Amino acid sequence: MSSAAGAFRDGSAGGVGGTMDHAREFARGAAEMCVELARGCRDIVRQTLGNENSFLARYFGRGSYVAGRLRGPCGRAFARVKRLNEYLPEDKDPTHVWSVVLFVSLFAVAALSVYIKPKASVPLAKKVFLHPPSASRILLPDGRYIAYKEYGIPPDEARFTIIFPHPFLSSRLAGVPGLKSSLLEEFGIRLITYDLPGFGESDPHPHRNLESSAWDISLLANALGVNDKFWVLGYSSGSMHAWASLRYIPGRVAGAAMFAPMVNPYDPLMTREERYRTWNQWTRRRKFLFFLARRLPRFLSFFYHRSFLSGRHGQIDKWLSLSLENRDRALIEDPFYEEFWQRDVEESIRQGHAKPFVEEAALQVSDWGFSLADLKLQKKRRGKGVLNWLKWLISLLSEKEPEYTGYLGPIHMWQGMDDKVVPPAMTDFVHRVLPGAAVHKLPYQGHFTYLYFCDECHRQIFTTLFGTPQGPLTNNPEADLTQRDEKMAEQEDILLVDVATE
Repeated sequence: MSSAAGAFRDGSAGGVGGTMDHAREFARGAAEMCVELARGCRDIVRQTLGNENSFLARYFGRGSYVAGRLRGPCGRAFARVKRLNEYLPEDKDPTHVWSVVLFVSLFAVAALSVYIKPKASVPLAKKVFLHPPSASRILLPDGRYIAYKEYGIPPDEARFTIIFPHPFLSSRLAGVPGLKSSLLEEFGIRLITYDLPGFGESDPHPHRNLESSAWDISLLANALGVNDKFWVLGYSSGSMHAWASLRYIPGRVAGAAMFAPMVNPYDPLMTREERYRTWNQWTRRRKFLFFLARRLPRFLSFFYHRSFLSGRHGQIDKWLSLSLENRDRALIEDPFYEEFWQRDVEESIRQGHAKPFVEEAALQVSDWGFSLADLKLQKKRRGKGVLNWLKWLISLLSEKEPEYTGYLGPIHMWQGMDDKVVPPAMTDFVHRVLPGAAVHKLPYQGHFTYLYFCDECHRQIFTTLFGTPQGPLTNNPEADLTQRDEKMAEQEDILLVDVATE
């Protein structure tokens, strides 16, 4: 056995050495073949140029037109270069030396063109920075955490509470961009924003739909001590979560404020004209992304990883394939907006997964589980069956007021007439389906310019929704007693004046 093993080792060693020798021989043979091929090509060119009837000889030979035109300039150039031959060593052939110099020069120019520094006027793309966790979170009954942020008045002093689900590629940090705390305090408003499942610091939902989104809003309100009804604010694609709250938790919602409200562009209730006016405003790339979201949502991950999940910042119109009007474009090019946008995006994509964004895009263009017509205020229809007929007869005899279905609260919609992200045709469609909704048309406004960084616009919005500002609630008992004593003293003074007058 030992002799056999030794023989095997010797054979294997010899096999390795033989393989290396074969490789060297193969490389040497390949090099010789390349050299012979080059020599053969050179001989063919020479023979072709030597043949006066050939194509190359006619157009590039010594007696050709091209050679005649180039002979003079080339001769003068070679004569000037020939003077430099004096500086070459005596043992060097000028023809070979200058060919090497030419080759090295061309190689250097090519290298410089590849590694040349970018111009100072072209800004470098910033890298996405992962910030440390900073959100307040609540635990839901199903074990998920939702991250939220509060603005404005404390819970015990708020007259109105607004819950704001953010739009696509955003987070709880956006809120209402540029909204001042002093204005919230003046109207007594408590604003709550939160991260949708899988966005920011919120845990993903394994089976997310619009009904679960509405119940997340309700559970968030309960956990934060919102005992009374609250308002919902919907902006752009985030409006579908606000619509869902009007459908599934109407008893908790006091009213809805919608800004450029996005609806399903495939809604079967849309007329042909409404659908044409909507789709005609979008770019081809955005139409293609809508098609993928509806038919092949898994392929959206490829596009998202090449844009906002690439690790570098970019412009919102490029990432989302938006066509913006002039005022919107001027806004997003402002450095102040750019800083706000980049921080919001960093928070939105902090988990680094494409799945929540794919889910959000698919929810937008798929069956919502309800129709906007379900929100319309209408008399409750009588069901089928004997029991329902008896209930109807009893209601007639008792003269009860008829029951209504739909959403009973106010709905306000603001729409920029120059908006190309959510075209005005969508708001016209909503108003046709929900004629009770109040529409505020904004001439010369785009998708961002009315809601973003506009103090006067924010004041107009809150005045429309809540009337005259009354400030926060006063829950101090001593202050209430003092105010009551002052009112009683004023009433006594009035009575004394009346008695004296009589």
